Amino acid sequence: MAMSFDPFTELDRLTGSLLSTRQGPRFMPVDLYRDGDRYILNADMPGIDPGSVDIDVDGQLLTIRANRTADTRDGVKWLSQERPHGTYLRQFSVGEGIDSDKITAHYDNGVLSLVIPVSERAKPRKIEVTAGTTSEHQSIAS
Repeated sequence: MAMSFDPFTELDRLTGSLLSTRQGPRFMPVDLYRDGDRYILNADMPGIDPGSVDIDVDGQLLTIRANRTADTRDGVKWLSQERPHGTYLRQFSVGEGIDSDKITAHYDNGVLSLVIPVSERAKPRKIEVTAGTTSEHQSIAS
């Protein structure tokens, strides 16, 4: 069975217990796919203030953080307040196969989109095989 290398290996930092507590980070569902020489990551973050989004790459760790503030209207009687608020957090191990200097991010209609280019050295390349004389081959082998 052939295994293909994928620099994105998600870290299991968010456990089920964090999802159920109000103090812990909120879950951020993502779609991730490779499109040619880049990865595309789309994260659902409805109601997030784009100014609260913090994305950083530290070595091989990509971290996305964002905050959604609670609605605190004065003088109203809440009948239901189910929309989650607080900190959203996702972390990914990105390996060495990406160009972290060229990552771009865009937030539109509640979706954060990251374009993560594959680094030049990680792109597949063909190696040309040339024919030579037997004496050239023997000098390389010895």
